[in-house]
Amino acid sequence: MEISDLTPAEQRVWRAFPTGVSVDFRESADEDMAEGAHWGPERTVRASVVRALLLNGPREPGEIAALKVSGARITGLLDMPYGATESAVRLSHCHFDEVPMLYGARFRQLNLSNSVLPGLTAATVRVEGVLRLTDARIQGPVRLGGAHIAGALFMDRTHLSAPDDSEPVLQLNHAAIGDDLWAPGMRSHGQVRLDGAAVTGAVNLEEAQFHNPGSTAISALSFDTGSDLRMRFVRARGRVDLRGSRVPARFDLTRAHLSNPEGTALRVSSCTVGELWLLRGVLDGVLNLRRAHLEVLYLDPEMLPDKVFLSDLTYTTLTPHEPAERRLHMLERDPRYEPHSYEQLTAAYRRIGDDYAARRVQLAKQRRLRTTRAWYGRLWGYVQDVTVGYGFHPLRAAVWLLSLLAVGSTAYALHHPHALKPSEAPHFNPVFYTLDLLLPVISFGQEEAFAPDGWYQYLSYGLIITGWILATTVVTGVTRTVSRQ
Repeated sequence: MEISDLTPAEQRVWRAFPTGVSVDFRESADEDMAEGAHWGPERTVRASVVRALLLNGPREPGEIAALKVSGARITGLLDMPYGATESAVRLSHCHFDEVPMLYGARFRQLNLSNSVLPGLTAATVRVEGVLRLTDARIQGPVRLGGAHIAGALFMDRTHLSAPDDSEPVLQLNHAAIGDDLWAPGMRSHGQVRLDGAAVTGAVNLEEAQFHNPGSTAISALSFDTGSDLRMRFVRARGRVDLRGSRVPARFDLTRAHLSNPEGTALRVSSCTVGELWLLRGVLDGVLNLRRAHLEVLYLDPEMLPDKVFLSDLTYTTLTPHEPAERRLHMLERDPRYEPHSYEQLTAAYRRIGDDYAARRVQLAKQRRLRTTRAWYGRLWGYVQDVTVGYGFHPLRAAVWLLSLLAVGSTAYALHHPHALKPSEAPHFNPVFYTLDLLLPVISFGQEEAFAPDGWYQYLSYGLIITGWILATTVVTGVTRTVSRQ
């Protein structure tokens, strides 16, 4: 392309390129780039001119060529599939009439900040430095699947939307980012897909908004970060799905508001996370933590939704410290009885030395298990619960025994049972006779020597049955205590 074929605006850009001088067409710093379709030829640059500069632009010895343009209208198709340029590219505050086609292209650095685009097709793009889309407004799919970005990806306050929901508005699936993914304040209307992506540094989505109600707002299956995943103050309408992802440091959802009332609001199943923070936020929908492995779970009980899936969830520490009654709500909101969940909570309390809370959790486990039994199993469970609290309240057995001992001793003191062999019978003692009936193992020789009649005989039957029940539940409780120690 010859410079004589260029418009005055394009000649400015062409002459500035060899030395990397910036060309700014803006009339004021607060211009609205959305009005770029009405800009005249004095600030219009054809995409073919941009392509020619990047692929075979003029060079000057001793200078570093770069394309730095602000406030221009880029007309036509910027078509650079598999193209490569050694020059830095900054097309900020620009308005693109057509979707740039950068599939498989290679850039030293690419900056489209504050620009307005109808979309961006740059799957498998290679960027040796950073890719900046800060404050960009993109009204079509952003295709960055399989991209390799050696530096950081900046999408802070980027607005993403699409005319239809046939595909995600942002595709970063299987992308590799060598530094941070920086997108605080980002806005998206449609699905954001991060499946299989790997970020060496941290991911910052604080105060971002994701809007895709009734479907998936964020899909990050097998997503891998090298540090934190920050989602403080995030607002998401639609499912947030991170199944199988890895966050070695902090996954922070403090004050996040995730809403998907008809389905799952947050899915962290099969994830490996250093610290999961669920504090002072709102979860409107199902919370799925199945098979997740967490070192630390920071959980605000008030943030729990009505339904929680906890099957095979493991965690080392649960904080802040709360009474067992407040933590048990989490387990009770799982539709299925999961004994492993109760054991996890018990272990968390025992690690910090709160054995009382651990016993409360174990008692709750037995009561939840009772609801899964047949009617006779539930009946026996109620008996154990009332008598000795499944062995976790052994003092109740003493109270029952003393009460029954008092009743039996009084009854038989007022009406002595007759001796079976009067000549051989020992002296009758109502207290030890009642103990013989209550205690199935110990014998004081009273029960074999005397036989009550009438309703006193039925009282003896009741004492014998009650004694067996109490003895069985006490042995169960002692066995459980010994096994814990």
